[in-house]
Amino acid sequence: MILPPATLGVLGGGQLGRYFVLAARELGYRTLVLDPDPHGIAGAVADEHVVAAYDDAVALDRVAGRCAAVTTEFESVPAAALARLERAVPVRPGSAAVAICQDRSAEKGFLRRHDLPHAPYADILREEDCEHCAPTLLPGILKLARCGYDGKGQARVADRAGLRAAFRDFGARACVLERLLPLDGELSVVLARDAAGNTRCFPATANHHRNGILDRSIAPAPEGALTDAAPRAQAIAAVIAARMDYVGTLGVEFFLCGGELLVNEIAPRPHNSGHYTLDACVTNQFEQQVRTLCGLPLGDTDAHCAAVCVNLLGDLWYPDGASVPREPDWRRLLERPGLRLHLYGKDQPRPGRKMGHFTVIGRDRHEVLLAAMAARAAIGIRDDRS
Repeated sequence: MILPPATLGVLGGGQLGRYFVLAARELGYRTLVLDPDPHGIAGAVADEHVVAAYDDAVALDRVAGRCAAVTTEFESVPAAALARLERAVPVRPGSAAVAICQDRSAEKGFLRRHDLPHAPYADILREEDCEHCAPTLLPGILKLARCGYDGKGQARVADRAGLRAAFRDFGARACVLERLLPLDGELSVVLARDAAGNTRCFPATANHHRNGILDRSIAPAPEGALTDAAPRAQAIAAVIAARMDYVGTLGVEFFLCGGELLVNEIAPRPHNSGHYTLDACVTNQFEQQVRTLCGLPLGDTDAHCAAVCVNLLGDLWYPDGASVPREPDWRRLLERPGLRLHLYGKDQPRPGRKMGHFTVIGRDRHEVLLAAMAARAAIGIRDDRS
């Protein structure tokens, strides 16, 4: 075990890194953040902030020399940087697992090799692939193999002409084409797995998106098909972690199509849909990240209440199309019983940027959902987009 007050490192300076730092500090660890943004919100609460690129060899060696173990807050950190750190200190999750998750083509190939359920797809690596892909994949969704998230780097295509145009719009970079499927719903599972292979899943969440960005997560998933699918989703997520020999907190997103679960994406880190664990579970997903990194026993993942978590995007700072940002009236949330407000401390609100979230908790799942939707409307989140 790596015990306090050892120094733990995290690559990445956003809200996931910030919550990792706060969880580590609560357990008595010192923390170091490597992030190229000097104003990063994780670095602001860490004991030390190394401002450098993720592939800066000198900075990486400094991190290795200062830290007892290192993790990452997001999958776009170069796997080669994690591999360099692995030569000196424990890195969890490891570079091999992150390399799979940071490239959609590699991720789909992993699912295919291990006979794990996924949507029909084809790699689109050059323009000729647009002509040779199976017609059954159209209409479909073209996704950049790397760096696409929150609806970015994705385009719906109806036919081969549209596919070619979208591929060119993406700069002819490597992509994956997935068949467009009718969805019964979306859910996700967050789990923690330690180096001995012990795994604990948090309750699965039902997820709703707007413009490709997660809007709200409901835990436990509402009664019906999603509730019925939750144990299967947890089992599949555990298999994925085992096949990767994964150590850390892992998020797996699923589509439910005609009663069949399909893996959409794998996130080698805590997940946005797992934020509800901060307020509703005995151990939250970030403490689990610390525990798996340090070889501590896994915490209890049971939920002590129902929860609905709603994302707060930068759009709220621009009501009615305003050109100058204006701070939302947080009183409309803070006055509501059972609501926990989390603001990340970002100083530049932009439309689509995750600025915070709130979670409503309570005993009755239906009442919690009604209260969360009322709070969502009160703060100005509209359903004028899908």
